[in-house]
Amino acid sequence: MTPAETPAATPAATPAENEVAELCSELIRIDSSNYGDGSGPGERAAAEAVMARLAEVGIEAAYIESEPGRGNVITRVEGTDPSLPALLVHGHLDVVPANAADWSVDPFGGEVRDGYIWGRGAVDMKDMDAMMLAVLRQLTRDGRRPRRDLVFAWVADEEAGGVYGAKHLTKHHPELFEGVTEAISEVGGYSLEVDPSLRLYLIETAQKGLGWMRLIADGTAGHGSMLNPDNAVTEIAKAVARVGAHEWPITLTPTVRTFLTEVAAAFGIPFDENDPAPVLDKIGPLVRFVGATLNHTANPTQLDAGYKSNVIPGQASAVIDGRFLPGHEDEFFKTIDELIGPKVRREFVHHDIALETSFDGALVESMIAALKAEDPTARAVPYCMSGGTDNKTFFADLGVRGFGFVPLRLPGDMDFASMFHGVDERVPVDALQFGVRVLDRLLLNY
Repeated sequence: MTPAETPAATPAATPAENEVAELCSELIRIDSSNYGDGSGPGERAAAEAVMARLAEVGIEAAYIESEPGRGNVITRVEGTDPSLPALLVHGHLDVVPANAADWSVDPFGGEVRDGYIWGRGAVDMKDMDAMMLAVLRQLTRDGRRPRRDLVFAWVADEEAGGVYGAKHLTKHHPELFEGVTEAISEVGGYSLEVDPSLRLYLIETAQKGLGWMRLIADGTAGHGSMLNPDNAVTEIAKAVARVGAHEWPITLTPTVRTFLTEVAAAFGIPFDENDPAPVLDKIGPLVRFVGATLNHTANPTQLDAGYKSNVIPGQASAVIDGRFLPGHEDEFFKTIDELIGPKVRREFVHHDIALETSFDGALVESMIAALKAEDPTARAVPYCMSGGTDNKTFFADLGVRGFGFVPLRLPGDMDFASMFHGVDERVPVDALQFGVRVLDRLLLNY
């Protein structure tokens, strides 16, 4: 072999790459399940673990409890150019519960097997929590400073609405986010392999709005054996059936149209706006993320009526999980009201806005550059989430422009969508190491 043919040496792994898997496993082993009632055992323990890892390298951070045990951690890194706006990097420490009997491993074991880290939170989102820790620790150990201020936040309660996490921080401690204009957080930045020469990285730039609605029908109570034309149960059942059976038309928002156009071009197929199914077929299991963003959805989830088999109740109710597209909230609720009819009223159980930002600007350019530096086959595309995150729910109220960006280069055959809140949740170790390298480039250079 001549000198010209000698392969370049592979760069040695950085300390952040070496420790990110350990940090992720450590956080998974802390059961921070959020049951929605404050009974979860581990949010404070997870926050304290983050604080301890920061303290090891001399980083001071604020620990803020909204209620006993609901721990939040936040720290600011000063940049070299105070004229630049600050960037928020945030992740939540709580996870949804896991039924151990359904899993092939201990969901809170943080086990490393077959190149993956297994456990509840591996992708939602203790992977990002660990990547944030690893990158921040290395920046501090190396004495490197970013160009702009970076605000790192590890928060509580995202899985139950963020009341004890992001909402508490933005309402009671807005000064912590002074100067922040943009943010990155969960459910974006992951790859979709087209072929060995091209990977699409989906960056979340939009989120559907949320309307959990209680439908209520009032009627005349009476004996079950008698004629009763004013039956609340009948009325609520008809309303629920109409909502559940309604076929919402395809409505392409700018983000979704761009996404479908990019996917069609990547796979070399035509894109018909009236029939996007052939394009959706190309993205495989990720259709669960994207498919519900082509139209509104309204799914009945709960029914409540009556207290005895021979008594017609005076009231019956149901709950609808409604998700509406950015820019189309008014038309969504107008249709809902037409479907439920005049005899049924509705009230909100929970209501969040929809959000959409453009796929442009210096942060987007920096994300693309960081991805391509680590994966020359990378092509970044925007997409819309069918759910919601803290980016939308609270930080948007401070005027912060949020993106979903947890960079992960995934195996082509991995069903990534099923990992979220799923059984046997797991993340590849080398995807975490890739993510650390990308985040390090982005946060240092942006």
